[in-house]
Amino acid sequence: MKKCWLRTASALIVGIIVLAGASSASAAKAPSPTITGPVTGGAGMPRILSSSFDLADVGYEGNEYFLAGTAKAYTSATPLASNGKWKVTPATGTNATADYKTRVVVYRPQAAKDFNGTVIVEWLNVSAGFDSAPDWGLAHRELIRAGSAWVGVSAQSVGVQGGSMTIAGAAPGGLKGGDPERYASLVHPGDSYSYDMFTQVGRAVKGTKKTDPLGGLKAKKVIAIGESQSAFRMVTYIDGIQPIEKVFDGFFVHSRSNGAANLSQAPLPVITPEAPTFIRNDLGVPVMTLQTESDLVLPRLEYLSARQKDTKNFRLWEVAGTSHADAYTGGIGFSDTGDGKAEAALLDVANADGGPLGCTQPINYGPHFSVVSAALHALTNWVADGTAPPRAPRLEVTAGPPAAITRDATGNAQGGIRTPLVDAPTAVLRGDGNAGASFCQLFGSTLALNHEQLAALYPSHKAYVAAFTKSANKAVRDGFMLKPEAKNFIAAAKASNVGG
Repeated sequence: MKKCWLRTASALIVGIIVLAGASSASAAKAPSPTITGPVTGGAGMPRILSSSFDLADVGYEGNEYFLAGTAKAYTSATPLASNGKWKVTPATGTNATADYKTRVVVYRPQAAKDFNGTVIVEWLNVSAGFDSAPDWGLAHRELIRAGSAWVGVSAQSVGVQGGSMTIAGAAPGGLKGGDPERYASLVHPGDSYSYDMFTQVGRAVKGTKKTDPLGGLKAKKVIAIGESQSAFRMVTYIDGIQPIEKVFDGFFVHSRSNGAANLSQAPLPVITPEAPTFIRNDLGVPVMTLQTESDLVLPRLEYLSARQKDTKNFRLWEVAGTSHADAYTGGIGFSDTGDGKAEAALLDVANADGGPLGCTQPINYGPHFSVVSAALHALTNWVADGTAPPRAPRLEVTAGPPAAITRDATGNAQGGIRTPLVDAPTAVLRGDGNAGASFCQLFGSTLALNHEQLAALYPSHKAYVAAFTKSANKAVRDGFMLKPEAKNFIAAAKASNVGG
């Protein structure tokens, strides 16, 4: 497979945003699934929204595999409490297990010597009615630089069977509806079984003689990740499944709400966690949560009520100037291979627009992707050698109601992780402030500063570049931005006409 399947940018956005027999009580391992592939046929490439550049150009290859097996559902004799310390057990009786056949997509270094031993397993997002890979989209540059393998899992029924589309003009959802010839044999029994399906993929990438979707690469550490809708599932997995299955070596929970996904649903009993839902503090493996401004305070997200303190095994990063979805995820990031064009586009706030959904205001042009890259870099090191990520200041919030991000004289957020885009600003970058069709409120907003405002901040171009460079270098020292992104941002600042 040379290139990823690519649709319209607007369809990708919806994919990364919100809305849309084991009969004993023991956690006995299910039999290993049967793995077939690499898969061919149909349209000729995996159906997934991730990135549009040729993986071979960056020394990677992509393959798709089918996994078939039997998955169990889970239950709990006690309510799923807010503190996350749940006592989950495998379900018993009717519908306790079900057969499935799903798919995974694997991106890996072409040369075994370039593999760093870390496998990132992403719970693919299905908000749009089909699979998308938002965290690969945001962090692919760092994953490729580091030599990590990435595995995208079609864990949920909508991704396989299809579901309601949430924007006009989108193609039929699901693997089976989108490419019937390629995916006709897939079977998904329902989301009650999704957690064990995800577990079985985690075990499979660790490799046995029967299961090796990595093509001979030997995984040393396996990290589970999920963004937005997938982050809701990740919270439930962490609090309920990881303590008994113990498959993953760490977790990245990205842009979650204050709640968690159901543990089970019809035809099994519906089991809904209490909200707000916290990450349990006795897990024993690292958990890193990254939140944008939007995630903290917007309706239906409202993570503020689930905010928790850093501990030995938990880190929370809240990032100033970011939104749940933005210009990078809306198109800039599709073809980004690290050549600096993405950073230049993000600094070109004078030409910021309403994005692929045609939102009322220019969408957010913030530093989201660069901090996500730094977060996964830090988490990988944490899992590999125990080096904990830096603790980050929290965004400052006015309690309300409604709660709101506290803002400086320019209009940018106070507190949180700082980057040059908010500390040497040329625009007000917010996680709210937009309107229009579909999910525009989740794309935040960009308001370019006018000539008078810029002149007051930067008496010369040299002054702007100096302020920008100072902030970028501090972000690198603090561990919140990586050198390649900082270098590209500084080059873009130098090439701009700000202060000129």
